[in-house]
Amino acid sequence: MKRYVGIDVAQEQCALCIVDDAGAILFEGTCATDPDEIVRTIATIADDVEKIVHETGPLSIWLTRELVKRGAPVVCIDARAAHKVLSARMNKSDKSDAVGLAQLARTGWYGAVHIKSESSDQLRLLLAARERLIRIRMDIEGQVRGLLKAYGIRLGPVNAGYSRKSFRDQLGLAIKGDQSLQMIFASLIAVHETVCIEATAIDAKVQQLAKDNTLARRLTSIPGVGPIVSLNFIATIDDVTRFRKATDVGAYLGLTPRRYQSGETDWSGRISKRGDGGMRKLLYEAANILIQRVARFSPLKAWAMRLVARRGLKKAIVATARKLAVIMTRIWRDRTTFAWTKEELPA
Repeated sequence: MKRYVGIDVAQEQCALCIVDDAGAILFEGTCATDPDEIVRTIATIADDVEKIVHETGPLSIWLTRELVKRGAPVVCIDARAAHKVLSARMNKSDKSDAVGLAQLARTGWYGAVHIKSESSDQLRLLLAARERLIRIRMDIEGQVRGLLKAYGIRLGPVNAGYSRKSFRDQLGLAIKGDQSLQMIFASLIAVHETVCIEATAIDAKVQQLAKDNTLARRLTSIPGVGPIVSLNFIATIDDVTRFRKATDVGAYLGLTPRRYQSGETDWSGRISKRGDGGMRKLLYEAANILIQRVARFSPLKAWAMRLVARRGLKKAIVATARKLAVIMTRIWRDRTTFAWTKEELPA
């Protein structure tokens, strides 16, 4: 007789439920949030486990990887999708959620979430650290500008780049001679300089990584797509073979319209905005660059400009962002580069 396990994961303890193939509950209990402890607890109750199901969460990636290493048939499912089922139960508790997850494991009424590779997670961590440093720098600059306006001081534009030394020079000159302002802004100037130095260093690592990565170099052959977009795409998709069609990537990144159909009602709305919001934003920016800044024409740009004339700039940018995701997927899958002319397009 097959057994199915549901795990509701918390920071310190997990709620476990084991059911048989008829749905009867064989075990309900708790154990420490530790892969070895979870495996031992399940093994004492059932030796023929067909599926172990838990939801996405802060510990889900680590827990899934560790359970897989121990030979457990574990599946991680989308917490938002599971919530639709679990919320139908009258009372909400870790125990009842574990029961609901066990029943989901038994019925198979779930969609498994792809657990990204460790190399993908490391790349995402590097890119996230870079983005955070840039945001900290921008927050400091914005706060300083806002605070100085109370004294009638308006700082001018600064040179592009990561050093932003001209910003600190302007600030130092603006508060020169005012002891109170110098004392207040001294720490912000020091932090801003440190953040700029670290942002420059980490950006150099990212740029070098993009040069060393063959796939990233092929993706950057697409107009509008740079090293940051290509590396983020690689980290987000991780395994391109998990998509049956290249066009599925658009839906995965939330760039396809929502649809509602019931009876006589059938309409398509705005894009779903599901998936990685950061990657979607980068694709939008790449599409905007392609349309408004890339001078060299290509079949892709010609298509985008026709769409601008027909549907307007904003809708055209979203559609172009979706098309960029499809093209990047095809280039990844086919091991090709971007075709700038119709003659270069594959037959």
